[in-house]
Amino acid sequence: MKNLRAVLLLFLANTISAIAQGISMIAVPWYFALNEEMGNFALIFLCTTFISIFWGPYGGTLIDRYNRKNIFLGLSVVTGALLFGISGLGFWQGDLSSLWVGAVFMITFLNYNLHFPAVYAFAQEIVAQKYYGKISSYLEIQHQITTITAGALAAILLEGTMNGEINFFGFVFQTDWRVAPWKIYEIFLMDASTYVLAFGIIMLIQYDSLVERKKETGSLFSQFKVGWDYLKKEQGIMIFGVASFSVFVCMLLSHFYLFPSYVKNRLVESGDVYAAGDMYYAIGAVFAGLAIRRLFSKLSIPWSIILMTFLGTVVFFVLGFSKSLAVYYGMMLILGITNAGVRIQRVTYLLEKVPNQVYGRTGSIFFLTNIFFRIVFLSLFALPFFTTGDNVIYGMYIFSGFLLISGIILIGYRKTF
Repeated sequence: MKNLRAVLLLFLANTISAIAQGISMIAVPWYFALNEEMGNFALIFLCTTFISIFWGPYGGTLIDRYNRKNIFLGLSVVTGALLFGISGLGFWQGDLSSLWVGAVFMITFLNYNLHFPAVYAFAQEIVAQKYYGKISSYLEIQHQITTITAGALAAILLEGTMNGEINFFGFVFQTDWRVAPWKIYEIFLMDASTYVLAFGIIMLIQYDSLVERKKETGSLFSQFKVGWDYLKKEQGIMIFGVASFSVFVCMLLSHFYLFPSYVKNRLVESGDVYAAGDMYYAIGAVFAGLAIRRLFSKLSIPWSIILMTFLGTVVFFVLGFSKSLAVYYGMMLILGITNAGVRIQRVTYLLEKVPNQVYGRTGSIFFLTNIFFRIVFLSLFALPFFTTGDNVIYGMYIFSGFLLISGIILIGYRKTF
């Protein structure tokens, strides 16, 4: 494979920073759940989503307009510096307020909004088309292995091992290894440090572009309109791109908002259980990365996504009426398979269908529809009703219905894909 060294270095940089990011993004929602501040977290998540309305489209134009390697370097510098500053404030004051903890979530989330589309666009640029399916799978596997690692470390750092126990995949092991629970600003310092390592690795990347990219000019609006005009002519791709995002919308909001409340209030469990659930999700996603293309080799990509969307419908419905910890872990495993499986198939389809020159901008349009659904659901879930007792289960039922409707839409328009 041409540019193999560049691909490996990109994977290495992603792995190092993703582990620490994963720990932070587990620690932050649990911090708010533990302090009975999920309503405040909903507002922070909602503000982040509103900012994404402007940041997402702008990020898409950056991805198509500038060198993607330079984008990764810039993200490492800016995000790392901000996290170093917030962590330093925590060490200075001996604590961090909810506002600063929420700021780390916002910074990391906005980083994701640019980083992941840039990774896929960069992969499309430096990898031959025949490898698109494999590279999508490998990126998913790499991402989820780091999630497993992050979940294992988060379980230790959030709860510590001073009682002589470690929760690993939901199983409690006795240990003589004593680790006190980390302060949240100590976790943020570790996160910030990995951006320095990632910057150094990305600097080593050298590659030959396999696609011809012309220099883009014009205003942000005119650049964004290029992507919109393309999708107006390719309505099948537009409908597919929007409807196939539904599993990701439900997973994202559940992971960061519903599941912390579900674990604490419905299952009446601790932070290590929340982290262990994340690990089961990642195991399912790794399985998807390894096997999903073989599993659905005799089906078209749209049909495979339709089936996994309906499977997601079942997952959220079961979580709604169950109180079993074992069922929770099982559903997280299946959710990992469905979300990662849909993402692999979806990305493969779009890499094959959408020209590299407009890939970032079409992604921005899909991203805006994703944001619309996030705003609707977050505005709903911010109501005190959903944080009272175990009423979080009604959020599960709502997502189950949403996925059912999305699956029906995908079936109805499948011939246009």
